[in-house]
Amino acid sequence: MAASTCDAFSFCVGVAGRARVSVEVRFVSSAKGKGLFATQLIRKGETIFVERPLVAAQFLWNALYRYRACDHCLRALEKAEENAQRLTGKPGQVLPHPELCTVRKDLHQNCPHCQVMYCSAECRLAATEQYHQVLCPGPSQDDPLHPLNKLQEAWRSVHYPPETASIMLMARMVATVKQAKDKDRWIRLFSQFCNKTANEEEEIVHKLLGDKFKGQLELLRRLFTEALYEEAVSQWFTPDGFRSLFALVGTNGQGIGTSSLSQWVHACDALELKPQDREQLDIFIDQLYKDIEAATGEFLNCEGSGFFVLQSCCNHSCVPNAETSFPENNFLLHVTALEDIKPGEEICISYLDCCQRERSRHSRHKILRENYLFVCSCPKCLAEADEPNVTSEEEEEEEEEEEGEPEDAELGDEMTDV
Repeated sequence: MAASTCDAFSFCVGVAGRARVSVEVRFVSSAKGKGLFATQLIRKGETIFVERPLVAAQFLWNALYRYRACDHCLRALEKAEENAQRLTGKPGQVLPHPELCTVRKDLHQNCPHCQVMYCSAECRLAATEQYHQVLCPGPSQDDPLHPLNKLQEAWRSVHYPPETASIMLMARMVATVKQAKDKDRWIRLFSQFCNKTANEEEEIVHKLLGDKFKGQLELLRRLFTEALYEEAVSQWFTPDGFRSLFALVGTNGQGIGTSSLSQWVHACDALELKPQDREQLDIFIDQLYKDIEAATGEFLNCEGSGFFVLQSCCNHSCVPNAETSFPENNFLLHVTALEDIKPGEEICISYLDCCQRERSRHSRHKILRENYLFVCSCPKCLAEADEPNVTSEEEEEEEEEEEGEPEDAELGDEMTDV
């Protein structure tokens, strides 16, 4: 649920993003907090705003498994063909129309001290100016005893794929404050994200770390403090403050996905081809994704998460009128209208994916309660309020049992008992 202040809006439009239409942040209710509203007619398909995150970080397992992304903006660094070769496990995989790949390796630069890679000089400079001076391990990049490497290894040992958060997002928050001349400004910006009660925070931490979360959280706090302690945000390093920071990442981190192969596919879709050539290309791409699924499964993208102030003001709906995407193959988030949005109407996105939105009301509520700690009261949920309180899986199991059960099943059971 959104719970940002109105200051978030002025920051996002003025510094961190660009609004394409007029929107404003308003207080909705004590349950929902703030919400984002249109102040002019927004047409279906129109980009409402584009936003840059305050901080972003690639997921640690994702990076370990060679999903190569810019260390700052998460832009995919592999050529589309290289990406296809790795994901299919076929070193000889060749893609047609290689000229459609947008990756510019000639622009890539690495940190001269620790060798982490960036997609451009601009990203290297931006990272250096904001947080990387604090986080750069220098020649100790591969030293398992370096405090940051110990922290990352501890995180990987308690948070396995599919990943939903990264300890390095918290590390970049601290490093940003450490490097900032105006520390109070950054502290105010980070404090705008929604806060939870102590019990709610424990639920979020439990969800991220599992049943032994209290011991694991204390281990992470100790390693985090050893690596990054900063007096200006000393409260973040206390047991309660660290739990709150952890919960902040768990509920407000927006997932980011980038892929050079996906960009190449979209460019192929835009080609003007003869019908026969179009059919052959579509067949090739369909088979390519089948090969990837067989070799890699569902892990296709460079993945991470970030804090987006204006996007965090968007409340959830199971029938959203807007959606988020990353069409620029980096961390720039686009929010686009799915239908016409009238002046004064709230702009809502969905915290559920398209498959989850098709499940029963009870299933949707279960996911939202477990991950975001609220009960949805959108028009779809209110319309389905009289539905039975069973999960979609239970409904499917019941249907399968009914379909697979012969007409004389009850008699058969009685005869077996005898």
